[in-house]
Amino acid sequence: MIRVLLAEDQSMVREALAALLGLEGDLEVVAQAARGDEVVAAARAGAVDVALLDIEMPGMSGLEAAAALREALPEVRVVILTTFGRPGYLRRAMEAGACAFLVKDAPAAHLADAVRRVLAGERVIDPTLAAAALAEGASPLTDRERDVLRAAADGSTNAEIARSLSLSYGTVRNYLSTAVQKTGARNRAEAVRTAQEKGWF
Repeated sequence: MIRVLLAEDQSMVREALAALLGLEGDLEVVAQAARGDEVVAAARAGAVDVALLDIEMPGMSGLEAAAALREALPEVRVVILTTFGRPGYLRRAMEAGACAFLVKDAPAAHLADAVRRVLAGERVIDPTLAAAALAEGASPLTDRERDVLRAAADGSTNAEIARSLSLSYGTVRNYLSTAVQKTGARNRAEAVRTAQEKGWF
């Protein structure tokens, strides 16, 4: 029996996925989590083989939870599930140690098949998304530029961003200016929107 952890913050979606996977004779959902920062403890407690992680959860994103799982329990295979098929998310998921990346509107049979395949050592990636990721290329943003741009997403001023990230005002201004240029945007709001749409943060 393949022991599965299901991490999804929307309880209705989580319960539906658990019910669908429960119909498979060789899969058993032995642990569930509603927050990303609960994933490692739940995986450890359930002695799971495969973790299915939603990409957007409170406490910690699915990508961050995947990286934490790789460090704490490297034997656990990770499948990332997302509503948003953004190429940048795929690249970041693979960097975080995910073995599979699937969009939630894929048929349930594909999900069960992906669980079996990653446990057998395969990688499973939505083919449309894989093609888009290859066409898109890597994010042009450095980690620090991404941090500053993410901090600007809620409308924070340069001074507020500087305080929250322990940077100087001038450094924040420079990072934002570079990020705007690299994304081909006209202003910071457009740069934030572009980075979000492409899954760069």
